[in-house]
Amino acid sequence: MTAAAEVLHRQGVERTTIADIAAAADVPVGNVYYYFKTKDDLVRAALAAHTHRLAELTDSLAELPDPRERLKALVDAWVGRRDLAARYGCPTGTLAAELDKRHEDGLDREAGDVLRLLVDWSARQFRELGLPDAEDLALTFVGAYQGMSLLANALREPEIMTGQGARLTAWLDSLQAAN
Repeated sequence: MTAAAEVLHRQGVERTTIADIAAAADVPVGNVYYYFKTKDDLVRAALAAHTHRLAELTDSLAELPDPRERLKALVDAWVGRRDLAARYGCPTGTLAAELDKRHEDGLDREAGDVLRLLVDWSARQFRELGLPDAEDLALTFVGAYQGMSLLANALREPEIMTGQGARLTAWLDSLQAAN
Protein backbone atom coordinates (compact mmCIF):
# COMPACT_ATOMS: atom_id res chain seq x y z
CA MET A 1 0.00 0.00 0.00
CA THR A 2 2.79 2.39 0.87
CA ALA A 3 4.65 1.64 -2.35
CA ALA A 4 1.45 2.15 -4.34
CA ALA A 5 0.86 5.51 -2.67
CA GLU A 6 4.43 6.67 -3.29
CA VAL A 7 4.63 5.56 -6.92
CA LEU A 8 1.17 6.91 -7.79
CA HIS A 9 2.16 10.22 -6.22
CA ARG A 10 5.37 10.44 -8.24
CA GLN A 11 4.07 9.10 -11.57
CA GLY A 12 0.31 9.56 -11.53
CA VAL A 13 -2.33 6.91 -12.09
CA GLU A 14 -2.12 6.67 -15.86
CA ARG A 15 1.67 6.30 -16.03
CA THR A 16 1.96 3.80 -13.18
CA THR A 17 2.02 0.08 -13.87
CA ILE A 18 1.69 -2.82 -11.50
CA ALA A 19 5.31 -3.63 -12.34
CA ASP A 20 6.30 -0.15 -11.08
CA ILE A 21 4.57 -0.86 -7.77
CA ALA A 22 6.22 -4.27 -7.50
CA ALA A 23 9.65 -2.76 -8.11
CA ALA A 24 9.08 -0.04 -5.50
CA ALA A 25 7.88 -2.62 -2.97
CA ASP A 26 10.74 -4.97 -3.90
CA VAL A 27 8.38 -7.89 -4.48
CA PRO A 28 7.66 -10.05 -7.53
CA VAL A 29 4.99 -8.71 -9.88
CA GLY A 30 2.92 -11.83 -9.24
CA ASN A 31 2.65 -10.92 -5.57
CA VAL A 32 1.16 -7.56 -6.45
CA TYR A 33 -1.33 -9.18 -8.85
CA TYR A 34 -2.29 -11.66 -6.13
CA TYR A 35 -3.48 -8.86 -3.84
CA PHE A 36 -4.44 -6.22 -6.39
CA LYS A 37 -6.23 -7.47 -9.48
CA THR A 38 -6.55 -4.08 -11.16
CA LYS A 39 -4.95 -0.65 -11.14
CA ASP A 40 -8.10 0.64 -9.42
CA ASP A 41 -7.37 -1.79 -6.57
CA LEU A 42 -3.92 -0.22 -6.30
CA VAL A 43 -5.44 3.26 -6.26
CA ARG A 44 -7.75 2.18 -3.44
CA ALA A 45 -4.73 0.83 -1.58
CA ALA A 46 -2.95 4.16 -2.07
CA LEU A 47 -6.00 6.01 -0.74
CA ALA A 48 -6.02 3.68 2.27
CA ALA A 49 -2.34 4.48 2.81
CA HIS A 50 -3.10 8.23 2.64
CA THR A 51 -5.91 7.76 5.16
CA HIS A 52 -3.60 5.81 7.45
CA ARG A 53 -0.84 8.42 7.18
CA LEU A 54 -3.31 11.21 7.93
CA ALA A 55 -4.62 9.32 10.97
CA GLU A 56 -1.09 8.79 12.25
CA LEU A 57 -0.30 12.46 11.83
CA THR A 58 -3.48 13.75 13.47
CA ASP A 59 -3.13 11.20 16.30
CA SER A 60 0.38 12.48 17.00
CA LEU A 61 -0.90 16.07 16.95
CA ALA A 62 -3.58 15.13 19.49
CA GLU A 63 -0.78 14.96 22.06
CA LEU A 64 -0.52 18.74 21.90
CA PRO A 65 -2.86 20.29 24.48
CA ASP A 66 -3.94 23.31 22.45
CA PRO A 67 -5.92 23.06 19.17
CA ARG A 68 -4.20 26.16 17.74
CA GLU A 69 -0.85 24.48 18.38
CA ARG A 70 -2.14 21.33 16.66
CA LEU A 71 -3.09 23.33 13.59
CA LYS A 72 0.25 25.14 13.57
CA ALA A 73 2.10 21.85 13.97
CA LEU A 74 0.20 20.53 10.95
CA VAL A 75 1.37 23.56 8.95
CA ASP A 76 4.92 22.81 10.10
CA ALA A 77 4.53 19.21 8.90
CA TRP A 78 3.32 20.45 5.51
CA VAL A 79 6.23 22.88 5.21
CA GLY A 80 8.61 20.11 6.27
CA ARG A 81 7.58 18.23 3.13
CA ARG A 82 8.06 21.26 0.88
CA ASP A 83 10.60 19.60 -1.42
CA LEU A 84 8.24 16.70 -2.05
CA ALA A 85 5.34 19.09 -2.61
CA ALA A 86 7.39 21.17 -5.04
CA ARG A 87 8.24 18.08 -7.04
CA TYR A 88 4.91 16.21 -6.97
CA GLY A 89 2.25 18.31 -5.19
CA CYS A 90 0.09 17.16 -2.30
CA PRO A 91 -0.18 13.36 -2.41
CA THR A 92 -3.93 13.27 -1.85
CA GLY A 93 -4.78 16.50 -3.65
CA THR A 94 -2.98 15.57 -6.85
CA LEU A 95 -4.51 12.10 -6.80
CA ALA A 96 -7.98 13.58 -6.25
CA ALA A 97 -7.50 15.97 -9.17
CA GLU A 98 -6.33 13.17 -11.45
CA LEU A 99 -9.13 10.83 -10.42
CA ASP A 100 -11.74 13.55 -10.94
CA LYS A 101 -11.23 13.10 -14.67
CA ARG A 102 -12.42 9.47 -14.33
CA HIS A 103 -15.91 10.07 -12.88
CA GLU A 104 -17.28 6.67 -13.77
CA ASP A 105 -15.39 4.56 -11.23
CA GLY A 106 -16.12 6.40 -7.96
CA LEU A 107 -12.45 6.71 -7.08
CA ASP A 108 -12.73 10.48 -7.33
CA ARG A 109 -15.23 10.45 -4.45
CA GLU A 110 -12.99 8.13 -2.43
CA ALA A 111 -10.09 10.58 -2.83
CA GLY A 112 -12.43 13.38 -1.77
CA ASP A 113 -13.31 11.36 1.33
CA VAL A 114 -9.66 11.43 2.41
CA LEU A 115 -9.57 15.20 2.03
CA ARG A 116 -12.88 15.39 3.93
CA LEU A 117 -11.17 13.67 6.88
CA LEU A 118 -8.62 16.49 6.96
CA VAL A 119 -11.31 19.16 6.71
CA ASP A 120 -13.32 17.52 9.50
CA TRP A 121 -10.28 17.20 11.76
CA SER A 122 -9.42 20.85 11.14
CA ALA A 123 -13.00 21.94 11.84
CA ARG A 124 -12.85 20.14 15.20
CA GLN A 125 -9.74 22.12 16.09
CA PHE A 126 -11.43 25.42 15.18
CA ARG A 127 -14.52 24.43 17.21
CA GLU A 128 -12.30 23.63 20.21
CA LEU A 129 -10.90 27.14 19.89
CA GLY A 130 -14.45 28.46 20.21
CA LEU A 131 -14.36 30.01 16.75
CA PRO A 132 -17.57 30.55 14.79
CA ASP A 133 -17.87 29.02 11.33
CA ALA A 134 -15.43 26.22 12.10
CA GLU A 135 -16.29 24.37 8.88
CA ASP A 136 -15.60 27.46 6.76
CA LEU A 137 -12.33 28.09 8.60
CA ALA A 138 -11.35 24.46 8.00
CA LEU A 139 -12.08 24.80 4.29
CA THR A 140 -9.97 27.96 4.17
CA PHE A 141 -7.16 26.21 6.04
CA VAL A 142 -7.10 23.07 3.90
CA GLY A 143 -7.65 25.14 0.76
CA ALA A 144 -4.60 27.24 1.64
CA TYR A 145 -2.54 24.06 1.95
CA GLN A 146 -3.82 22.71 -1.35
CA GLY A 147 -3.12 26.04 -3.03
CA MET A 148 0.41 26.38 -1.71
CA SER A 149 1.14 22.77 -2.66
CA LEU A 150 -0.19 23.30 -6.15
CA LEU A 151 1.78 26.50 -6.66
CA ALA A 152 4.98 25.06 -5.21
CA ASN A 153 4.59 22.14 -7.60
CA ALA A 154 3.62 24.13 -10.68
CA LEU A 155 6.42 26.65 -10.16
CA ARG A 156 8.87 24.05 -8.76
CA GLU A 157 9.57 26.41 -5.85
CA PRO A 158 9.61 24.72 -2.42
CA GLU A 159 10.02 28.07 -0.69
CA ILE A 160 6.44 28.89 -1.63
CA MET A 161 5.50 26.34 1.02
CA THR A 162 7.75 28.08 3.55
CA GLY A 163 6.40 31.56 2.90
CA GLN A 164 2.76 30.55 2.66
CA GLY A 165 3.13 28.30 5.70
CA ALA A 166 4.34 31.32 7.69
CA ARG A 167 1.34 33.33 6.47
CA LEU A 168 -1.00 30.50 7.40
CA THR A 169 0.55 30.29 10.88
CA ALA A 170 0.16 34.06 11.33
CA TRP A 171 -3.48 33.76 10.23
CA LEU A 172 -4.05 31.03 12.83
CA ASP A 173 -2.51 33.28 15.50
CA SER A 174 -4.80 36.14 14.50
CA LEU A 175 -8.04 34.20 14.95
CA GLN A 176 -9.95 35.11 18.10
CA ALA A 177 -12.87 33.29 19.66
CA ALA A 178 -16.19 35.12 19.65
CA ASN A 179 -17.08 36.54 23.06
